[in-house]
Amino acid sequence: RHSLNNSMIVIVAYLTLILATSSAFNCIEIPRHSIARYPILSLTMTTNPTPSSSSSDDDENGTKNLDEITILGFGSLLSLQSSRLTFPTLRNFRLGRVPNHRRVFAHPASIFFKRNIANLDTLEMSSLSCEYEEGHSFVCSIFEVPNEGLTAAVATSDSDDGNERSGSWIPSQAFLEREEEFEIAMVLYEELTPMDAKNGTSMVPMRTETSPSDDTTASSSSSAQKQPPVQKGVICRRSTDEAYIAQWGQVHWENQYTKYGVKTIWNWERDSGLRPCPAYLRHCVLASWNCGNNGDGGATKSNSDGWSGVDGDGGLCYDSFLDDTYLVDRKTTIREYLKQFPEVMAMEPPESLRERYGG
Repeated sequence: RHSLNNSMIVIVAYLTLILATSSAFNCIEIPRHSIARYPILSLTMTTNPTPSSSSSDDDENGTKNLDEITILGFGSLLSLQSSRLTFPTLRNFRLGRVPNHRRVFAHPASIFFKRNIANLDTLEMSSLSCEYEEGHSFVCSIFEVPNEGLTAAVATSDSDDGNERSGSWIPSQAFLEREEEFEIAMVLYEELTPMDAKNGTSMVPMRTETSPSDDTTASSSSSAQKQPPVQKGVICRRSTDEAYIAQWGQVHWENQYTKYGVKTIWNWERDSGLRPCPAYLRHCVLASWNCGNNGDGGATKSNSDGWSGVDGDGGLCYDSFLDDTYLVDRKTTIREYLKQFPEVMAMEPPESLRERYGG
């Protein structure tokens, strides 16, 4: 009888624990103000595969492990050396292409004024961003970084895109502060194959990111134009002045821009005459040249040593930077601009910035 009573007590305690745990989890939710504050970005998610399970299906669907975030670089992050200054623990550095986006020097960066490398009089103060524009594309770097302090929240939900699990990814406050003037967006990309790099050719043009249902149809309609898996990565995209002020406040806006005589970040007209910051442009050109065809990060090159000029052989990434990057007018390419102003590549950055702006 005593044994039976003890068993009953254990069962009742166990049931009570289950009910209490269930109630606690049902009370957990992401605060609405957090969701409204940050851009909601689509991300396909998978759990860590166990040693006995295969991850091949996940790879084919372009899914990513939540322990890591895929970064897409299009300026200074085109070189492995430069990328490691920002992300020391990155891995799997390689090349890809971002479709339906245009790379453009179209906004001033506050950091250039702080580092005394911007010129307001000549408007040589522009940094790089990318913007959604169908029909355009550019070669980018791709690498993974540990998801440490980069994510504010991930909400899993039922998927309607054929994947087992999906949800929304929200960048952390620290990530937003690091790239404060941009929209941190999750966009589609495709990786360059070894054959693409060897032949110096780009991939088959990819479908638009606004029609995911068309992706499946297009990829299965033609065996002659078989495409690499569609995947998603984080990129810094064009934003608005209004979004910046809403996120950071009027005082921060004035401290970062107004005090330097800059009245707008993102509203520069195409005929405004805004020009790239020379030190930063030179840095990006060398970064793309160092990247080569294979994304080796300059394994056989060192900064500007042996740089062969705008018409020299620099590889697929380099050619893309020169021909797929535009001034604020969206017409003049960087190759054309450097032919007009070749002195840019002869302008060494200040000694204190030699490593950071050395390509």
